[in-house]
Amino acid sequence: MNTLKTKTKNTAGFTGYQILVIALLATMQFTIVLGFAIMAPLGDMMIKGMGIDTAQFGLLVSCYAFGACVSGLMAATVIDKFDRKKFLLFFYVGYLFGMLLCGISDTYSLLLIARCITGLFGGVISSISFAIIADLFTINQRGRVMGYVQMAFAVSQIVGIPIGLLLANAWGWQSTFLAIAVLSVVVLLAIAFGMRPLTQHLALQDKTHGLKRLWHVLSNRGYLTGYTLILFISMGGAMLMPFSASFLVNNVGVSPENQLPLVFLCTGLASALFMPYIGKLSDRYPKQQIFLIGSVVSIVMTVIYTHMGVVPLWWVIAINIVMYAGISGRMIPGSALNSAVPDSKDRGAYLSLCSSLQQVSNGLGTLVAGAIVAQSTPSSPLQYFDVVGYVVVGTSILCVFLVYRISRIVAQNNPEGGQVRLTAVPKPAE
Repeated sequence: MNTLKTKTKNTAGFTGYQILVIALLATMQFTIVLGFAIMAPLGDMMIKGMGIDTAQFGLLVSCYAFGACVSGLMAATVIDKFDRKKFLLFFYVGYLFGMLLCGISDTYSLLLIARCITGLFGGVISSISFAIIADLFTINQRGRVMGYVQMAFAVSQIVGIPIGLLLANAWGWQSTFLAIAVLSVVVLLAIAFGMRPLTQHLALQDKTHGLKRLWHVLSNRGYLTGYTLILFISMGGAMLMPFSASFLVNNVGVSPENQLPLVFLCTGLASALFMPYIGKLSDRYPKQQIFLIGSVVSIVMTVIYTHMGVVPLWWVIAINIVMYAGISGRMIPGSALNSAVPDSKDRGAYLSLCSSLQQVSNGLGTLVAGAIVAQSTPSSPLQYFDVVGYVVVGTSILCVFLVYRISRIVAQNNPEGGQVRLTAVPKPAE
């Protein structure tokens, strides 16, 4: 019987250039994640400052996702026909422009347009990054790589969100977006001069028309389970995160000026510690087992989180830390396993379509949560947030079954020369 005591082979180390690529992608991902995630902690400030309701704020969040979905579908037709580095730089420049526009927005309408532009360009960048990772790293390295790159979320919690809140409290919420834009310029230059062209995939391409190729990848029955997983795995976070700041401030009694940045800081510090470890576990042990453990933890903590009342600050921080540990325990092995589903020639298009579906999921999740929760005034407690928690639990349970199905598909297809296994391989005797 296989247990977590058995290990997977071929957990090779990284070359110097691979380490550089990880650092560049992680830093870039930090600016992308922060540009999206900062909306949640700024939510209470935006709602009160612009005089909007929760539904309007939900639209600000979801329009980014729907913009990213549109660009992801368009990018899927051509992503595998260009140098990945040039493709990445093009979309990152557009994202930078969107951040600048957010920073100078002084009306709700202009901000809504700016968020759409930011989503059109920023939403594709993760799929390009994952395609680069899949091209440069073997399946049994990708758990660690995903762990490091997805540390961007943790670092955004440690550094980005607390500093962003301090800037917003001092000079208004627009200053936070301007600061992200300035940092993005530095990252853009580092990628332009530090990353090599990545064109090996071009030799595998045929002359199929872009739309015909898109339909081929989209309709491939072997990829459908992966698409379904991506659609549901992102929905939980999209339902909880946009309203977390309002929930903590108005329901739990967390101070928005002093205590809320501390909650994000402590959660991010903890995430920075356990994300690389989860990545290592995903490379050493069967990824579907790590996913199951993370799902159980996240389900239990989601129920506790969405039912919280006024509790001590340390209790809020502890619940957040454990909940995000469970979420990371799902996202890291799930992303690594899903990257092994497509054939090499379809990888960019597949991951771009997955990115579009993820953005659709984010948008729908935010809209659904915005329709469920209610708030009579901007300072009133959120109602029905516990119902949101139950919906998240349902999607998490479904994802467990989908991941086990994908693990079997990957093991049967075995596209990486025997490196992908459904079960762990016992360590050979000394």
